Amino acid sequence: MDEDVTESAGTPPEPEKKSTDSTTPEDPEEAEAGTALRDDSADDEDSAGRTGTNASAEQAGSTERAGNTERTASAERADNDAEAAVPPRRKRRWLRWAAAATSVVLLGASGAGWWAYRTLDRNITTDTTAAAELHTYERERPTPVALDAQNILLIGSDSRAGAGNGKYGQDDGGSQRSDTTILLHLAADRKSATAMSIPRDLMVEIPSCRSADGSRTSAQFAQFNWAFQFGGAACTIRTIEKLTGIRVDHHIVIDFSGFEDTVDAVDGVEVCLKDPVDDRQARLKLPEGRQTLTGEQALGYVRARHGIGDGSDTQRMDRQQRFLGALFKKVQSDGVLLNPTRLYPVLDAVTRSITTDAGLNSLTDLYDLASSMRGVPVEKVQFLTVPRQPYALDPNRDELVESSARKLFERLRDDEPVTIDTETSPADTDADSGADTDADTVADTGTDTGTDAASDAASPSTSPSASESAPESDSKSHSDKSSPAAATSSGAPAPSSTPAPTFTGSNAEAGMCG
Repeated sequence: MDEDVTESAGTPPEPEKKSTDSTTPEDPEEAEAGTALRDDSADDEDSAGRTGTNASAEQAGSTERAGNTERTASAERADNDAEAAVPPRRKRRWLRWAAAATSVVLLGASGAGWWAYRTLDRNITTDTTAAAELHTYERERPTPVALDAQNILLIGSDSRAGAGNGKYGQDDGGSQRSDTTILLHLAADRKSATAMSIPRDLMVEIPSCRSADGSRTSAQFAQFNWAFQFGGAACTIRTIEKLTGIRVDHHIVIDFSGFEDTVDAVDGVEVCLKDPVDDRQARLKLPEGRQTLTGEQALGYVRARHGIGDGSDTQRMDRQQRFLGALFKKVQSDGVLLNPTRLYPVLDAVTRSITTDAGLNSLTDLYDLASSMRGVPVEKVQFLTVPRQPYALDPNRDELVESSARKLFERLRDDEPVTIDTETSPADTDADSGADTDADTVADTGTDTGTDAASDAASPSTSPSASESAPESDSKSHSDKSSPAAATSSGAPAPSSTPAPTFTGSNAEAGMCG
């Protein structure tokens, strides 16, 4: 049957050939009928075979698809089972690791921040002896007038003690004097700041002060920077308060290396020199023109008295004021106070080299002070020198121009605006003469009325190292005669209502290059 099905399905049968099978009928009709039956059967079987084959193929395809689907589902179940079986711990482990890593980073950052804060905080030296001395003489100190205003005494010490300061010379028996002294007045509204320089050669009344060895000095009339040598910051503060009637709220003493490091921390300060500078004593040699000074160059520049300008203390103080203005301008304009990575080296340089009172002896206090000045416009950060004139008994010393000085002190004490004329301030290196000129004298005294201004015009010129002054007796006689209604320097009567005085100086906006 299989052969017939195969033959019928593959090749048509040969009709004339008789089959040898005994079961095959002899009759032609029967044979034809049998053939037809076989053909029909073959067709049916063929059709059934094809149907079966197609069904089998479809079934096989379905089975394969079902198998694939089952394998996919099985794989997904396996993956889900794998995730469900292992990762609970693995996920928890990764979460723990992530949390631990985050904690380490946060703790590290906090630790680094805390370490930096503590390092900067410990850098600051507190002047406890000054507080004790000032407390002893509290009853004779001025009473604060504008409570929200701040008067901060900045003292640049010429001590050679401390790391890096020895290269600027040897101590004179271990003594130290105030190389630069500036009284910084911060207005109560923090919209202006006025820095008043006090000449180190100014002749003043120095009270009895307690020395470092416990002994006491005698009250005496001497040059101002001796006060720091006699009794440190406390003696200097008492001398200034007696001189000006202004209450000093805080004080900061900074040494040579501190100034130098601060300038380096802001990548130097730009200056413009009309002439080259060569001052061996200040270890300074600079070409003319625009240039950026490093810390060591800047220190020599602000301390130089020889080989630059006319050699007078007048130009030296003016140069210091302009440089500090340029330094302030750079710090404010470069956003140093808002950038921790740039602020840190500045704070590090400052805190390592300063001594302060207890009210400024922490990083928080100093930062609050700096932040309070952040909004002060650079043109309102003003610099001037206390009005003074040559001291006739010693042309290398100074004394106050009483009327002008008292008006300036009164305005600072009462927190009133101070008007600065920046046009007549002496230039840094423009002067070629070897002596102070009348223009310098006018610049020091400010524009004011009274016989003091007239006496300035009549005062003799000084030697190259002079800093302007006149005898104490002359000063007293001038102050006794002067009044708001006195004649002006031109001889014309002053108006009954005197306008606010104008003082010569500079501001931070001008910088060192105008």
